[in-house]
Amino acid sequence: MAKGIFVHRTDSIYDDSPAEQYQFPRQYLSRVSACIGDWIIYYEPSKIRDTRGYFAVAKVAHVVPDPTAKGMYFALIEPGTYLDFPNPVPFNGALGLVERGVLNDHGKISGRAQSAVRPLSIEDFNRIIDLGLAEDGSFLPRIDEVSDDVLREERSQFQFEIERDRVANLGSRLVRDRLFRRRVVAAYGARCAVTGLKLINGGGRAEVEAAHIRSVDRGGPDIVTNGIALSGTVHWMFDRGLIGLSDNLEILISRQANDSDSIRAMINKTGFAIPPQRPLERPHPAFLAWHREHCFKL
Repeated sequence: MAKGIFVHRTDSIYDDSPAEQYQFPRQYLSRVSACIGDWIIYYEPSKIRDTRGYFAVAKVAHVVPDPTAKGMYFALIEPGTYLDFPNPVPFNGALGLVERGVLNDHGKISGRAQSAVRPLSIEDFNRIIDLGLAEDGSFLPRIDEVSDDVLREERSQFQFEIERDRVANLGSRLVRDRLFRRRVVAAYGARCAVTGLKLINGGGRAEVEAAHIRSVDRGGPDIVTNGIALSGTVHWMFDRGLIGLSDNLEILISRQANDSDSIRAMINKTGFAIPPQRPLERPHPAFLAWHREHCFKL
């Protein structure tokens, strides 16, 4: 097993769905196959407008041939492992180059940086994860917390512990819910998409909650397009199917609601959910359709 970088563009010509599958040509088969059972980080090239840089992490479950395209393959993502970074990490930011494996022997960026699939060292993986998920620099264990007096023969075991700690955090439901909330609340500017209210408590924390459109226990991923920012009462109604959303974000009220007038009074005057500013963060129609079919009460 080995960690890797998968390059993905929002305008990709490939049949990619980062939380589910990554399409690639035969030339990358051995590199992708080496990642089976391990974690990869998605990267969006700097030439893309408003690039997200290193923007998500996921675990590769299987590699299968694409039945519709000769010479093409799919890396299938293990369900429930994809996670957006609350803090997208630039290729070369304020702290310098984060993926140092692309440097040649002279310390210059090599041709490896142009590869759509490339191996990733555990040091670079940890560095990107720390930057992508950190709140105050101490959210996850840090590799540079090792003191200089650690014995050389102990470093291998410590390195293993560092990797295990990172992976354990990536799989923790508590941690994932916390990161998902940060990502969704930021996308919606801390504003409830249904009421339009932006309420901040005395401690500076937004009162809005992050709702999964397709619930995690029903296969919903921790991805911003499967999320929506809602106030507590609206979140409760959404989860119980008393309100729903059409594909164009029109707010639907269930005929089974026993006080539809009061619900209608809570909705912002447009009658549509207020979306994130970035189009790629809007609720995905597939998740909205799932909610209407499995949760919304007609």
